[in-house]
Amino acid sequence: MKLLVIGSGGREHALVSKLKENRDVQKIFCVPGNPGIAKIAECVELDILDNAALVAFAKKEEVALTVVGPEIPLSNGIVDVFRDNGLACFGPTQAAAQIESSKTFAKNLMEKYDIPTAKFAVFTQADMAKAYINSQGAPVVVKADGLAAGKGVVVAMTIDEALAAVDMMLCDGAFGQAGSQVVIEEFLAGEEASILAFTDGKTIIPMVAAQDHKRVFDHDQGPNTGGMGAYAPAPVITPAISEQVMKEILQPTIAAMESEGCSYCGCLYLGLIITADGPKVIEFNARFGDPETQVVLPLLDSDLVTIMEACINGTLAGTSVHWKDEAAVCVVLAAGGYPEKYAKGDIITGIDKAEEQGAYVFHAGTANREEQVLTNGGRVLGVTATNTTIKQAVDKVYKAIESIKFKGIHYRKDIAFRAIKK
Repeated sequence: MKLLVIGSGGREHALVSKLKENRDVQKIFCVPGNPGIAKIAECVELDILDNAALVAFAKKEEVALTVVGPEIPLSNGIVDVFRDNGLACFGPTQAAAQIESSKTFAKNLMEKYDIPTAKFAVFTQADMAKAYINSQGAPVVVKADGLAAGKGVVVAMTIDEALAAVDMMLCDGAFGQAGSQVVIEEFLAGEEASILAFTDGKTIIPMVAAQDHKRVFDHDQGPNTGGMGAYAPAPVITPAISEQVMKEILQPTIAAMESEGCSYCGCLYLGLIITADGPKVIEFNARFGDPETQVVLPLLDSDLVTIMEACINGTLAGTSVHWKDEAAVCVVLAAGGYPEKYAKGDIITGIDKAEEQGAYVFHAGTANREEQVLTNGGRVLGVTATNTTIKQAVDKVYKAIESIKFKGIHYRKDIAFRAIKK
């Protein structure tokens, strides 16, 4: 069996690593991949948005299953095109991927089907958006409607910050077309968590709950990022809350998508906040989260290929999914200056030493030059460790990180602090 994975980050490295555990998998291709993935799969230079070229490659290589990592190819209709060509592809259709690619679509869906979320309003005109903010007060959340690589959300603690966010998105075009419409939401207080779930459009199997760390500095200070680390399981998701999420959010959402004529198949990501009134949806993603994937998949004790095929074939109800009774912690090693301006091309050393200590080192923003690995992005590496408890996994991952060096290296020293405090 040959597989194809689309994407180039830490999430895709984790996916390839897990998929490779299936004994029937003889080869995995990754488009375009990265230097870490290149050690365990064949990286292929193709445009991830060229659906025709990807289909031609999959047919030529007789790929049995394609797995899509990032959101942009999903919103570009890759799953539809693959299915039209008789090729198995794990992920939602273009219509179903709107649950991530349009925040307006997602919010309207939740409002229509009574799925708990923050009160909101949608604007395309800056003056109307500002008038609404002035009437609501702060704190308030301003979101670009479309895909903005995890950076299109401003949690404004003052009215001035909110007004500046509107100017940035609607007037200055900071996110291009993705920011030509904004969603303004009430600020919800509580602890955040992420739940990813496998679904075939009917059956839903949640994964181990995780918690991401979005802010760039310790103690949740500084600007939002694509994620500075994660851990699983997240103690804030108690068995009672997990049951509530299934009953009030997951099941109604999957049923709503079918009712709307865009049945959802693949991995659905719930970004949640646990408020005093219960769990509410902050956002949906139409794919595996990053860096949550790097802590969830190492805890999976069932075959990922089998689960994905069951989702595609509509047979998930007959598939058993088991999890290890362990904890996992991922710490993202970023380039100095991220998420603003940062350098590229600095030599990375010590990856092998970290792996010798039992850590997974997932490449995110790296490149090869001769026989050296270099920095090539804001989030450079994701170092993950598993152990019996979260505290033991934390100790193990930070010990492994000591071996890795590159100029300007920056990482949070407090990943999983909430779980340890609990």
